[in-house]
Amino acid sequence: MRHRALCVLVLLLAVTVIGIYLSRITAVHGASANSDVNPSAGWNQKAAAEYLDSREVWWQEWPRAQKDHGTICISCHTVVPYAMARPALRRQLSETEMPAPEKTMLESVEKRVSHWSDMVPFYSDAANGPGKTAEAHATEAVLNAVILASYDARQGHLRSITRTAFDEAWALQEETGEKAGAWKWQDFHLAPWESIESGYQGAALLMLEIGKAPDHYVREPEAREHVERLLQYLRREYAAQPLMSQLYVLWASPHVPGLMNRSERSALLQTLEDLQQPDGGWRLASLDKWKRLDNSAEPTDSDGLATSLAVLAIEESGKGAHDMTLKRGLQWLEQHQQKDGKWQAVSPNKQRDSENNAALFMSDAATGYAVLALENRH
Repeated sequence: MRHRALCVLVLLLAVTVIGIYLSRITAVHGASANSDVNPSAGWNQKAAAEYLDSREVWWQEWPRAQKDHGTICISCHTVVPYAMARPALRRQLSETEMPAPEKTMLESVEKRVSHWSDMVPFYSDAANGPGKTAEAHATEAVLNAVILASYDARQGHLRSITRTAFDEAWALQEETGEKAGAWKWQDFHLAPWESIESGYQGAALLMLEIGKAPDHYVREPEAREHVERLLQYLRREYAAQPLMSQLYVLWASPHVPGLMNRSERSALLQTLEDLQQPDGGWRLASLDKWKRLDNSAEPTDSDGLATSLAVLAIEESGKGAHDMTLKRGLQWLEQHQQKDGKWQAVSPNKQRDSENNAALFMSDAATGYAVLALENRH
């Protein structure tokens, strides 16, 4: 009788072990329907760094990115996320030196800031249409400040070159009118970086870096008036913005008192919870509605950019690690890194040729923001 009970116990244990094994296999295959997805647990920092470095090298060699005085265009989709995320990967990988593409990028930004009056805007009225010179000039000024301030926030000291970048951005800030506090922004009717809504996102991203800037920059008399004007613009226009733009404000809000109130924060978090897909991710089309230029169907799958932005915003909102919406978003990111190191995202504007490097622009941003979102876990 005792022998029979022991056999039953062993059989039950075996069934339990097999059940756990099968459930894990099912979970992995469910998360990895795409054969390019890396099914391993966690995420691969080294692969992410290699992908981002390779994309930055390509960008620096791309003829269209070459600018005057031996400098390189900075882009919202490839360069800005790279500049914000690559230092985090250096720390995680215990790299002792800045990789060559990162160094080249940073030196180019610093050169353009240092010789601002001599630099030619990336676009011009003559070549690209009325107003493009001013749009390019103001957009670059903001992004230069975002990039340099993000480096200084990690180092704990605001360098003189970064103060210069802030000054150049403030000089182009709108002082009056319905856009007071904002900047003219590059608009080629291409979402989400070069559209009518992009200027709000850029302003919110700058506010994020101002809020984190070391040496109490936000309190300095020279900056206070400009920061207040920017704050009022972001507050005034918040309700009219699409969800994607509001996520940047939520991301910045813990660093800037008065940027969001409690009811706005609660409402946005509830909306994110409602829009989370069954697999734990989010999709760009649910964050904003853009008219697709080729009338193709909008993607219905979760993507790396929407999910990274949502996770970043939820993390900064103060939600704890046990919040299920956040946990599921982080799990999606861990399970959907591609084997080449990137997180996949596609253009909201049209179906792009997968063989064209421009098809990777959205994935460049998705990967940079995914790194930042996953970094926040440590």
